[in-house]
Amino acid sequence: MALSFTDLLTFVLFLGAVIYVSLRGSRGRRSSAGYFLAGRNLGGWAIGMSLVATNISTEHFVGMSGSAATDIGLAIASYEWTAAAALIVIGWFLLPRYLKSGIFTMPEFLERRYDRGARTILAVLLTAATVFVAMATVLYAGAVALNAIFSLPELLASGFGLAPDAAATAATLIGVWGIGLLASVYTIYGGLRAVVWSDFIQGIVILGGGAMVLGLGFAALGGEAGFLAGATRFFAENRDRLHTILPADHPEVPWTAVFVGGLWIAQFFYWGVNQFIVQRTLGARSLAEGQRGILFGAWLKILVPFLVCFPGILAVQLYGDQIAHPDQAYSVLVRELVPPALRGVLLAALAGAIMSSFNSMLNSASTMYALDVHPRLFRRRDRAAKADGASGPVRIARVASTVFVLGACLWAPLIGSFPGVFRYIQTVWGFVTPGIVAVFFAGVVSSRVPAFAARIGLLAGIPIYGALRLGWPETAFLHHMGISFLILAAGLALAGWLRPRTAPEEEPAPAADVDLTPLPGVFWKGGVALAAIAAIYAIFP
Repeated sequence: MALSFTDLLTFVLFLGAVIYVSLRGSRGRRSSAGYFLAGRNLGGWAIGMSLVATNISTEHFVGMSGSAATDIGLAIASYEWTAAAALIVIGWFLLPRYLKSGIFTMPEFLERRYDRGARTILAVLLTAATVFVAMATVLYAGAVALNAIFSLPELLASGFGLAPDAAATAATLIGVWGIGLLASVYTIYGGLRAVVWSDFIQGIVILGGGAMVLGLGFAALGGEAGFLAGATRFFAENRDRLHTILPADHPEVPWTAVFVGGLWIAQFFYWGVNQFIVQRTLGARSLAEGQRGILFGAWLKILVPFLVCFPGILAVQLYGDQIAHPDQAYSVLVRELVPPALRGVLLAALAGAIMSSFNSMLNSASTMYALDVHPRLFRRRDRAAKADGASGPVRIARVASTVFVLGACLWAPLIGSFPGVFRYIQTVWGFVTPGIVAVFFAGVVSSRVPAFAARIGLLAGIPIYGALRLGWPETAFLHHMGISFLILAAGLALAGWLRPRTAPEEEPAPAADVDLTPLPGVFWKGGVALAAIAAIYAIFP
């Protein structure tokens, strides 16, 4: 779609506002706690919005919306609704333990429970996966999406006489490096507080832009009868896609994986162990604020599928003849419905989704390197380094961030050689997720599992998952993750029975003046959200 001067001006002003507010809000944060955990002073609303803004990116507006446009339909939304349920459970049981321990990173939690070796292994796995899977994927998918909107390949082909393939490659490189360098400027300088400030602004624009597209879609479907008539027609004519439960042998979202299987492994890893998600909850000013933020984030996750999946289904209903591939569904809807005056807003929403994900991942990767990996490599104790102010871990984190940005930008174009972005993500994350969740789960529920078993479990998940993928390639990858988790959990339990841990668990450090009083009514408030999720499955079986 052609962009007007107004569109481009809106886009540039939005990016400028994000960078300005983020840098201004992060001034004076030079200590380790200030840089890595925003001074442990984050409020609930900022935490909740940051959780969701970090999570939402182009794979939602492209991949998830496209999946909803196929026979998968609304069932793809299970990724969001089970995430909301996992968040609530994490807020109830894991967050109090995390904040009580006073940790900065999730690998540090493993050292408290097992030993330094487990901490180092987890830090290396998470840092590498964050840079070469998460960050690189966001850069590549974001570049592809933005280049399609700006028609950059066509501009390069006509302006510089490049062949179509060469123009497409050059456009991707420009998009990757442009996003990476722009999003890293305020992240490297300001740390977590800069990330959360940018997430808060971008999250509002992301959700607002999604609601705008959904409203325009219903209005177009209703015609002269209006929005409500369009919504009524939408639900009446799309019963074949408004389903949430698919057969157990479905290759992507089988009901067994959704309710009792591998999807829960992925969710508890992503929302309860993954550093770039958990880090903003570790920066809560109190347990009550952290739990308030998690509940707010859970309700937003319940809302997201309606802003992402419904437009994909609407696109097929309205413009099915113009959609050559399901992943084009959302972009076709935008092209046909969004008036020129509002395209800049939507473009800002898309850019916000890309940047908020990337900067959060960059911040977490540099945090883990500075506090978990670097002290091990150079034989420095990370606790002593934490007290060293900006001259120590903060400086190391900034240097590491620069290196990670360069690494992700160099790796991102290679993702185009894979069959698809989602295939790349699921393949690589699946190798590390079951082992990490099994080791964390064992460490939380039992004090008997020894440290050597944790170290083996973190690494053994890689060959086990790989063997399952090769042995049963037609089985859903979520089932592979679930089976891998069960094998690893059984091995950890056996090790705890045969050679139980005898050394006491390391005592928690002071919780840095964090008030550990729970949010009043946290259990019934979370229960209401769980009931809402159950009601959705009952309404759209």
